Amino acid sequence: MSVPSMADQPHRVHIAADNGAASVTVDGSDISKAVHGYTLEHRAGQPPLLALYASPAAGTVFDGFAHVAVADVGQDDGQIIAAFLANMDPVRLEAAALERDDLDGSRHELARAMLQQLADWAQGRT
Repeated sequence: MSVPSMADQPHRVHIAADNGAASVTVDGSDISKAVHGYTLEHRAGQPPLLALYASPAAGTVFDGFAHVAVADVGQDDGQIIAAFLANMDPVRLEAAALERDDLDGSRHELARAMLQQLADWAQGRT
């Protein structure tokens, strides 16, 4: 069994950033002093994903529900990929793979389509 993380369920998030100063609130708690930066990503059909990092960015305002992952800049690629895969919905993945236009009837086409779908999602493509 894996250890629960903040990314398991969406949290109420409010971000307001301007001129290098950012305000970040998660579930009503202002965590601005602990956050040095963030990445906010949103894919169609999924809640946004907020990764918290180092150093405030300017010009961003976000107010809504998002999955929250606290990123470790020292984290290796394998850990990042494993975390990405752990948050995938297998039912949604299979459905998306079966709807792909590049299915060709070849052996292992579903596995190939699922891997390509994961790669597309990882790069922000729907």
